[in-house]
Amino acid sequence: MRNFKTQKLKAFTLTELMVVLVIIGILMLVALPIFDDLFGDAYSVEAQNQLKYLQSREQTYYQKNFSYTDDFQRIGYTPPKTLHEEGDARYTYQVIQAGKAGFIAQATAIADFDNDGNINVWEIDQEGKIREITPD
Repeated sequence: MRNFKTQKLKAFTLTELMVVLVIIGILMLVALPIFDDLFGDAYSVEAQNQLKYLQSREQTYYQKNFSYTDDFQRIGYTPPKTLHEEGDARYTYQVIQAGKAGFIAQATAIADFDNDGNINVWEIDQEGKIREITPD
C-alpha cells in the first residue's frame, strides 16, 4: 500500500502559471491590432456585396423605366438593419444621385472599425464600378 502523504505529485507552481498568463496577455496585446484590420476588411465585403445587389436592382428598374431611382421601395431593395436598429449590418446604404444618365449609391460605415478617425465609405455606379471613397 502506498503512502500518499510522502508521495510528490507533478504539478505546476503558481509562479509558472502566472508567467504563462503574462506571456499570453502580451501576445494578445500584440495580435489585437491585426485582428482589427481583419474585421474591417470583412465588414467592407458586406458593403461591397450589398452595393452590387443594389446595383443589380437598379439595372432591373432601369430596363423597365429608362431611368434610375433613389427610392428603395421602387426597386424592391430593403437595406439590412444596422446594429443600432437591432440588426447585424455595419453600413448604411443610400442612393445619392439617380436619373436617366446613371446613379451613384453609397455604403457608409456606422462606426470607425480601426479607431483611426476615418469612417469607411464605398460607392458604386450604374456600370457596377465599386470604389472606396474613404478608407478605414
